[in-house]
Amino acid sequence: MLEIIENFERRFQEHRQVQEILKAGRLYKDCLKSINAVREIMNEPNDPDLLEMAKAELEMATGKLNELENRLNLLLAPRDPNDVKNAIVEIRAGTGGEEAAIFAADLYRMYARYAEKKKWRTELLSSNPTGLGGFKEIIFMVKGDSAYGHLKFESGVHRVQRVPQTESQGRIHTSAATVAVLQEAEEVDIKIEEKDLKVDVYRSSGPGGQSVNTTDSAVRITHIPTDTVVTCQDEKSQLKNKIKAMQVLRARLLDRLIEEKNKEIAQERKAMVGTGDRSAKIRTYNFPQSRVTDHRIGLTLHRLDDILQGNIDDLIDALEKDDLEKRLSDQKLKK
Repeated sequence: MLEIIENFERRFQEHRQVQEILKAGRLYKDCLKSINAVREIMNEPNDPDLLEMAKAELEMATGKLNELENRLNLLLAPRDPNDVKNAIVEIRAGTGGEEAAIFAADLYRMYARYAEKKKWRTELLSSNPTGLGGFKEIIFMVKGDSAYGHLKFESGVHRVQRVPQTESQGRIHTSAATVAVLQEAEEVDIKIEEKDLKVDVYRSSGPGGQSVNTTDSAVRITHIPTDTVVTCQDEKSQLKNKIKAMQVLRARLLDRLIEEKNKEIAQERKAMVGTGDRSAKIRTYNFPQSRVTDHRIGLTLHRLDDILQGNIDDLIDALEKDDLEKRLSDQKLKK
């Protein structure tokens, strides 16, 4: 039954993608017809006022046609089959102490609100909160149509420049948090042998050593061959924590395999896009200037508060467009 449901979901997503392409194609054809009609009017002798109106309409229609053409290129470009998958997002506080942890919480809320606007569902997998409302680490699942495809370019180092809550003299500090976006891995994607796992259980605890519950419900799983460690303690049930920990473990191991593959083909494609190099600073959030800058594409937006409310479509769209242009360029070079 589960296989039937998953197959139906895949077919439904494919249908939606085809419908989206057809809709964009029809709009493109209609726009082209309008442009041709306006040009015919301009070729006939008319009064100056009508000619000016026709010129203005032609300019607007031409701009719309270019937008639709870019949209069609994006929809028709070869897609990563993994883009349709759910995403697992890991956010960790970097340099900056407690302020970095607070910034990690800001990023979590930003992505959660973005997911809500897209009508996606989020599910908390693991968290390590601090006393001031921040997170040393938070891991959550985003479930929705092409969640991974939209969020995958968020992987990297996010930097914040502001006066921290803990700063008494009003000085601006620079802190950072890392974001890793992984595709959800099914059991068929990567096989994990039971003999390769070391599973430990222990008592959950909150910030400052405060006890969350009095049973050994927290789970730590170590994948011995790769020394990958995953912990989960948010659920009161040991079984639920183990299931969530295994979801994260599968995603990390699959991501590791993909990174190794990307390294192998890096010589063929020097301008690698979307590999999620987490050692690189990808974006800066500057509070004094209400500025957000994505350093990979040189895009700066002066509406920081709006972006932190989850309105990051302009950033996502620009990154997808940049990726498309580079992939199309790669195809031309190969030909």
